[in-house]
Amino acid sequence: MPLDYTTLELLRQNHPAWRLLRAQHAALVASFLHRAFIVPHVRNLAQADLVEALEDELFALREQLGSESFPGTAQSYLNDWADDSKGWLRKFYPAGTDEAHFDLTPTTEKALSWLEGLTTRSFVGTESRLLTLFDLLQQMREGSQTDPELRVSELQKRRDEIDSEIERILAGDIPLLDDTGLKDRFQQFLQLARELLTDFREVEHNFRNLDRQVRERIALWDGAKGALLEEIMGRRDTIADSDQGKSFRAFWDFLMSQARQEELTQMLEHVLSLAPIQSMQPEARLQRVHYDWLEAGEHTQRTVAMLSEQLRRFLDDRAWLENRRIMDILHQIENQALAVREQQPKGEFLALDETSATIELPLERSLYRPPLRPVIAEVALEEGDAEVDTAALYAQIVVNRAELAGNIRHALQSHSQISLAELLDQHPLQQGLAELVVYLQLASEWPKTVVDDMVQEHIRWQTASGEIRKATLPRIILLRN
Repeated sequence: MPLDYTTLELLRQNHPAWRLLRAQHAALVASFLHRAFIVPHVRNLAQADLVEALEDELFALREQLGSESFPGTAQSYLNDWADDSKGWLRKFYPAGTDEAHFDLTPTTEKALSWLEGLTTRSFVGTESRLLTLFDLLQQMREGSQTDPELRVSELQKRRDEIDSEIERILAGDIPLLDDTGLKDRFQQFLQLARELLTDFREVEHNFRNLDRQVRERIALWDGAKGALLEEIMGRRDTIADSDQGKSFRAFWDFLMSQARQEELTQMLEHVLSLAPIQSMQPEARLQRVHYDWLEAGEHTQRTVAMLSEQLRRFLDDRAWLENRRIMDILHQIENQALAVREQQPKGEFLALDETSATIELPLERSLYRPPLRPVIAEVALEEGDAEVDTAALYAQIVVNRAELAGNIRHALQSHSQISLAELLDQHPLQQGLAELVVYLQLASEWPKTVVDDMVQEHIRWQTASGEIRKATLPRIILLRN
C-alpha cells in the first residue's frame, strides 16, 4: 500500500488504531487495555470483571491527578470504547449467557504493539534475526528446488557438517552459546510468541467479517436459493483454501500433536531454567505459552463453528418464512374459492387450455418396431421330482421401508432434529447394508434434511456370521417437518 498523502489522510480519519493514538484519553485507554488483555494473555473478559478493574484504575488516577480528571463511569467508558465509531473493543454475548463480554479488536492490538516498540530496549539482538532470515531463505530455496541432484548435494553437505560436529563433540570440543546469544534468541522468541497470539485475533476477525458479508448477501438476495447457497459455500471454500486458511490449518495440525506439545514443554522448561534467561526475569506464564496458542486456536475454531450454526439457523428461518408465505397464499385462494362456490359468476369463469407447451421434435420420435409375438411350444408337463436347491428362495432380504420411516417419525416426535447415527443407536441395523441404503433413500426424500460434510460419523453393524462392518458417512441430520 503506497503511503501517499491521500491514503494517510483516510487512515488518520477512519482507522481505529490511529483514532486511538489521537484520542483525548489515549494514555488511559492504551495503558488499561494493555494491562487487562495483553499482559495476562486474556482472550476476553466479562463485563463485571472489566468494570471493576477499570473502576480501580480510575480511582487511582483520580487520587493522583484530581477528581475531575476522568468524570465518566467505568461502564460508560467501556461502552464508548466498544462503539462502532471507536472500534477499540468488541462487545458480545457468548452462547449460554446473558452477560456481556469484551475483547480487543485486531486494530487496537496493533496500536498497542506499536506503542511497545517506542520504548527504549536495554538489549537489541540482531544475530537471531539474521539467522532466522537465513533459515527461511534456505527453506524456500530447498523447497522450490526441482533438480534431484542439487537436492541430494545439499543434503550430503548438511550430513557432512553434522558428522563433523559430532566428531568435535566426541573429541571434547562442545560449542556453547554465550549469555548474549541466549538473550538474543530468547528476546526473538518472546516477540514471535506474542505476534502469534495477535494473529489469532485477526484470523477470528476475518471470519466474523465473512459471516457479516454472507448475512448481508442473504438479506438482499432476490434470485434462486440454489445459486445463493452455491455462492455462500464458494466463499467459505475460498477462505479455507486461501493462504491464510492453509497456514492456520497446518499450524493447528502441528500443535495438536501430543508429541509436539511434550517436546515444547521440555524445551521451555530447559530454556527457562538457564541462568542468563532467569536474569531477564521472564514471566511465569511463558512456561505454558504453547497451551495459550492451543487455547487461542481452539477459541477461533469454536467461533467458526458458532458462525456456521448461526448461518444455518438463519437460512432455516428464511425457509420457514417462505413456506409460511406460500401457505398464506394458498389459504387466500381457498377462501376466495369458497366465497364464489354458492354464487358462481356467469359466463366463462376460468379458461385454461394447457399448463405448458408440448414440444415434440421429429427426430425425437422413435421408429416403428413391430411387436414380438412369443412362440409357445406345446410341451406336456410330467409329474416328477427334481433336485433343486430351494434355499435361495428363503435367503432373500426384504427391508420394510414403512417400518424404517415409522422409526424416523417416532424419533422426531420428541426431538426437533436427529442425526442418522443417533437414530441407528436407538434402532440398530438388523439387515446390514441393505437397511442402511433404505435409510439413506428415506433421508434424501425427507422434507427437511441437512448434510454436514465437515463432520464424519461411523456406523457399525454385525453380520449374520458375526463379523463387524463399519461405514463412514457425512453427518446427515433429519429435521422435524
